[in-house]
Amino acid sequence: MEKITKKEEELMEFFWERGPQFVRDIVDMYPDPKPHINTVSTMVRSLESKGYVDHKAYGNTFQYYAVVGREEFSRSTLKGVINKYFGNSFKNAISALVSDEELSAEDLKELLRQVEDQR
Repeated sequence: MEKITKKEEELMEFFWERGPQFVRDIVDMYPDPKPHINTVSTMVRSLESKGYVDHKAYGNTFQYYAVVGREEFSRSTLKGVINKYFGNSFKNAISALVSDEELSAEDLKELLRQVEDQR
């Protein structure tokens, strides 16, 4: 999955939260000062070229919708972080969380139960 910018991810949140949108509707969702419609249109088209959104034509206007779900995006992003910062080792990532006391022994036991239940 091709990487997206923070602004594009922010835009994806609109699609995930509210479903299909026209560019004008997206602009209206932003707080003031709102971005220019051309800026939003460019970002949406960039997301489309990267395979995150698609569109349905209504005459001369397009309604865009997400084709990548939030969960799929989250998993892909997590895998990218683990690959980049932990040598593609989930074990190293979990170890770092334990070392930083972000993950407790109870959390680890629960994860182990989940793994065993999946077998």
